Amino acid sequence: MVVGVLALQGSFNEHISALRRLGVKGVEIRKPEQLQDVTSLIIPGGESTTMAKLAEYHNLFPALREFVQMGKPVWGTCAGLIFLANKATGQKTGGQELVGGLDCTVHRNFFGSQIQSFEAELSIPEIAAKEGGPPIFRGVFIRAPGILDVGPGVEVLADIPVPFDKASSSDLGIQSPEENTHSEKKVIVAVRQGNLLATAFHPELTADGRWHTYFLKMAGEIGEGALCCRSTYVEDPSFSERDKSDLPIFQ
Repeated sequence: MVVGVLALQGSFNEHISALRRLGVKGVEIRKPEQLQDVTSLIIPGGESTTMAKLAEYHNLFPALREFVQMGKPVWGTCAGLIFLANKATGQKTGGQELVGGLDCTVHRNFFGSQIQSFEAELSIPEIAAKEGGPPIFRGVFIRAPGILDVGPGVEVLADIPVPFDKASSSDLGIQSPEENTHSEKKVIVAVRQGNLLATAFHPELTADGRWHTYFLKMAGEIGEGALCCRSTYVEDPSFSERDKSDLPIFQ
């Protein structure tokens, strides 16, 4: 199995390294014709406006849209989530071009600026059921977007409580859980819709490879054949010696 990783800017090297630890080859994608050599794609995190300008410069948007519309597996992390969304708010003046395909609305910098980056424990029952390991995942959020609403065909895989300073902001349009006034407002941070997977956080920056194996299994289900990586929960020992968090813990 060979997975394409959009390599315009951002954490594409980290995704390729994560794939390598699972025994899967990741190849850098920078030109439209290179998409013809892969059957699945990861759009990494980075600076979404810069990535969009580079994608436009290399005339990648038509090829990326065709890739999505053909039903090929695509996973967007952070900026990649913004790329895949049908609608994005909170953009810079003039906005940015989107690939689209994912029936959701994202807020580009929902959690604030770079210095407001954080890590949080996420409940991931669906991922744990399929990939093993604990039912929580330590998400790394770096100038992260949030998913404000999703369409009926979108499966929510993870959400977290809305930060206090965002909870009273009516202009964000966050979906209220179950119309219950006593329920805690939450913002969605991971979804799947058919061939599309999207996360507001960065699994490639952690030792936990379950999101990558989940995506590889998606690729297998959609038509790439047998999964070519281990699917049991394994943490990379090279990460285990690091401090668990260099960023503030979101509580």
